[in-house]
Amino acid sequence: MIKVDVRRKIFGDEEILRDIRFEMEVGETLAILGPSGIGKSTLLRLIAGIDHAFKGEINRPEKIAMVFQEPVLLPWRSVLQNLTLVHTELGTQAALSALERVGIVDKAHQFPGQLSLGQQRRLALARAFAGRPELLVMDEPYVSLDPATAEEMLALTEALIAETGPAVILVTHSDVEANRLTRRCLRLAGKPATITGDVAPRSVLITSEGAL
Repeated sequence: MIKVDVRRKIFGDEEILRDIRFEMEVGETLAILGPSGIGKSTLLRLIAGIDHAFKGEINRPEKIAMVFQEPVLLPWRSVLQNLTLVHTELGTQAALSALERVGIVDKAHQFPGQLSLGQQRRLALARAFAGRPELLVMDEPYVSLDPATAEEMLALTEALIAETGPAVILVTHSDVEANRLTRRCLRLAGKPATITGDVAPRSVLITSEGAL
């Protein structure tokens, strides 16, 4: 069980989040929706344990992986090393198999700067799933991709989730992504942001400006 109880989150003198409470079962998939700047990414960082400066309590599993808006790779390390340095338990063959699963095993000895944005995002996915996380947190993972590449990445992520079965929390502005990857949506609104809706994704209309 994942339990989130964020009573208050402040940056400086500004209150960003208030009374954000929800629970998730093992294997449940959840989208967090809302307009840009509402605090969705801030909430993800709290859930992932990156930011601890808040009032409240979050119960989460030990094995967590996060896919950021930007791939956040080590540019001075090879593609293969970007896996093995993070997941030290992976042998070379297992790491190569992970790269093969996302379609970039032929890039194993190149550096992130030699990859396209789509290939960098494939590497970020391989890194996230290589440790078989119990909770996968994704912050707009397909932003800035062209439609064809975004669809390829979406299908790949969908397959990896089905194979490994983590709980998933996804921040997105795309109704396609929410419908394909999640079965439940939380909508944030207000200032400070609070939860104003908890519904199945197909009952929420999402535009490029956020959930309406």
